[in-house]
Amino acid sequence: MKIAILDDYFDTLRTLPCFQKLKGHEVTVWNDHVQDTDALAARLKDTECLVLIRERTTIQAALLDRLPRLKLISQRSVYPHIDIEACTRLGVIVSSSQHIGTPSYAAAELTWALILAAARQLPQQMAALKAGKWQIGVGMTLREKTLGIFGYGRIGATVAGYGKAFGMNVMAWAREESLARARADGYATAGSKAEFFETCDVISLHMRLVPATRHIVKTEDLTRMRPQAMLVNTSRAPLIEPGALAAALRAGRPGYAAVDVFEDEPMRDPDFPLLRFEQVVATPHIGYVTREE
Repeated sequence: MKIAILDDYFDTLRTLPCFQKLKGHEVTVWNDHVQDTDALAARLKDTECLVLIRERTTIQAALLDRLPRLKLISQRSVYPHIDIEACTRLGVIVSSSQHIGTPSYAAAELTWALILAAARQLPQQMAALKAGKWQIGVGMTLREKTLGIFGYGRIGATVAGYGKAFGMNVMAWAREESLARARADGYATAGSKAEFFETCDVISLHMRLVPATRHIVKTEDLTRMRPQAMLVNTSRAPLIEPGALAAALRAGRPGYAAVDVFEDEPMRDPDFPLLRFEQVVATPHIGYVTREE
């Protein structure tokens, strides 16, 4: 079988034990990112099985119609980037492990790393030290602060557990079904969305991007946050209204942000507004990718 693997930026898959399962097949690994339909159609014209690394490349009907030999698309987790209707029409099977009952620990751990890094200004302190400066400010202790979990699913619940372990007070805001699970786990729940944003010192977003959650965080929500509060997003950038976070940071509410996701990825613009803020810690969407996951 002719197998193509897209977007393996660091040629990592060849080094993993699971790659040996492809022995005997004709495998092509692409290390760059291409979204142009013509370029992808040329690369994949003989492909029978397409392996995707999460949502890095969008696979829509215009491309699928030009891949007559494609039989299978394989990947892990959710698949909003794949045109399922077109796959069904063309008889292409989409196989995606939903890791039922298991959260993405990689995403949860990266979320906590960002919270710690932003609270203690780790990137800024490191940059200053390398520039010959000794200490540039004082960070924030997390203990006894309130951690807000917006969206209490598998990842949100895991991050809540990390917060509890650090002595934080955890408060959830989500759909009623999710709030019931949060209460059953012993966590407080906000009486309203407004109360949630006004109360929490750190707010972390943990929702899938669907029509109901797109732009669910609005400018008026962010302006309710405290000047010393922090907004963390390792889920999806469009959960927040376009431009709202940058505008809120300019206005001083919240005072800090930590993000791992962007509207357009890969994002290579060093002048991107969020990257211009000293009080923002940003990473290039590495939350869901580790050697283990």
